[in-house]
Amino acid sequence: MFLTFFTELRAAKIPVSLREYLGFLEALEQDLADKKVEEFYYLSRACLVKDERHFDRFDQVFGRVFKGLETLGQSAEEVEIPEEWLRKLAERYLTDEEKRQIDALGWDKLWETLQQRLREQRGRHQGGNKWIGTAGTSPYGAYGYNPEGIRIGQKGNRNFSAVKVWDKREFKDFDDGVELGVRNMRIALRRLRRFARTGAVEELDLDETIHETAHKGYLDVRLRPERRNAVKVLLFLDVGGSMDWHIEIAEELFSAARLEFKHFEHFYFHNCVYEAVWKENRRRFDEKIATLDIIRTYPSDYRVVFVGDASMSPYEIKVAGGSVEHWNEEAGQVWLERLLHHFPRAIWLNPVPQSRWGYTQSVTLLRQIFSDRMYPLTLEGIDQAMRELVR
Repeated sequence: MFLTFFTELRAAKIPVSLREYLGFLEALEQDLADKKVEEFYYLSRACLVKDERHFDRFDQVFGRVFKGLETLGQSAEEVEIPEEWLRKLAERYLTDEEKRQIDALGWDKLWETLQQRLREQRGRHQGGNKWIGTAGTSPYGAYGYNPEGIRIGQKGNRNFSAVKVWDKREFKDFDDGVELGVRNMRIALRRLRRFARTGAVEELDLDETIHETAHKGYLDVRLRPERRNAVKVLLFLDVGGSMDWHIEIAEELFSAARLEFKHFEHFYFHNCVYEAVWKENRRRFDEKIATLDIIRTYPSDYRVVFVGDASMSPYEIKVAGGSVEHWNEEAGQVWLERLLHHFPRAIWLNPVPQSRWGYTQSVTLLRQIFSDRMYPLTLEGIDQAMRELVR
């Protein structure tokens, strides 16, 4: 199995040497992983990966080779909903007439009713329009239909109408080593440049060398600091859910930005920014970064770029507790406005074609919050966004 792991890593163009592989085997013989899946993952990554840019590809190979090992994260004992309720039992296809008969409850009533059903329900339920179950028209459960429901136990999106998601989902970091299209994006990003001579004296100053040599009568080599882009950038990336459809173009932008800007930091969020963001998706439940700490740490001269499809329930933006994954004490709009107040030079890049923005209420809300500074994630859109940021 470990030899297969080694060859798969090489096939994924992760530069793993034979010496590193043998060191990995030696570490296993010493039982450094302590027979724990999570420890084994970090041990193998530490031994076999030399550059953090390859973490994403390593995760993909690790998941493929060792598929079937115990899942990291929340254990079954911690889940309050009985597991058998959460299995997919059937897929019910509703007519247009049936869908029109299902009324959206609204956020407050939806959450209140869910709590009441959890207290009252005692058995598994399939179909129907009231209890928590599968393949029905109830607002609660999985693999059914309701225009504003709370999804419990369903793998992925189907109708994109859930206003709360019970499940704990795993996302992956963007790979900043992607090359397809990166060069063109770098050219578009270069409009956001403000050069300054910083760092060590290491570049030949030809004009000054000629001047001093002519003046003194002998060769007098003059050096100067290299010109570097002094613009500082924070990149906030939406990850997971409907953004899975836009991973490739988001990775291209991520790669281009890391290559183009010396002063660069990135953070991940899901759908909307709340009280915390994270740097690594695998550890997003354990190593969060407070949004207030970002405001306190980075000065207001940073340019801020948000990347996301802005497609979500309006509750996630406007309502406290509206996040699909946790209970947020303050609405997403409150946190976005705090960030925009501290970082006045900020824009939003949307991978969804601009012609479709008008069909999604949350896109309209975010465009209003950003004072219409939302641009399509295309080369032309990036160029327009950079023009906005250099004003």
